[in-house]
Amino acid sequence: MFETDQLFASAQWSGIATIAFAVLTVLAFLFKWGFRFRLVGVTSFMGVLTGAIFALGFGLYTRPSVVDAVHYSRVFDTGASQVVIAVPPDITPTQLEATMRQASLDLFSPGRLGQGNRMTIRVRTITHPQPGVSQPLFLGEVQRSLSTREDEQARYTTYPDALAQLSQPPA
Repeated sequence: MFETDQLFASAQWSGIATIAFAVLTVLAFLFKWGFRFRLVGVTSFMGVLTGAIFALGFGLYTRPSVVDAVHYSRVFDTGASQVVIAVPPDITPTQLEATMRQASLDLFSPGRLGQGNRMTIRVRTITHPQPGVSQPLFLGEVQRSLSTREDEQARYTTYPDALAQLSQPPA
């Protein structure tokens, strides 16, 4: 299977070939060559093929999976720079860290727009301090770039006091 980088390189070479055929088509019309209308078809086909290869490069990205990450649900998403995910209340600190890394990889999209260049992913769970009372508890957050897929400067922050509340039995 092709990698994304290979597809973008193929699209680049296909684009160069499309430009070459376009130049050849213009020359064919200037010199009134007999096959000039065939070159219009070849140039058009090359343009469509180049666009398809380029678009395929965006669609084939497979997200890596992080070991120990638990299933999460997206509960709020502005489509821009703010996302909130929910995790189960029995999550461990190791699982929380892994889940934050997984969400950072999964929720990145080049189509997200935001003020500044940062995306914030907040992690929360629901606790029940008393019977019949539900309370959201934020366990951590991720600050990552909106422009690069593998962000080396992403900040993962966990809230130890919130994690401590998870281990306490309800009152």
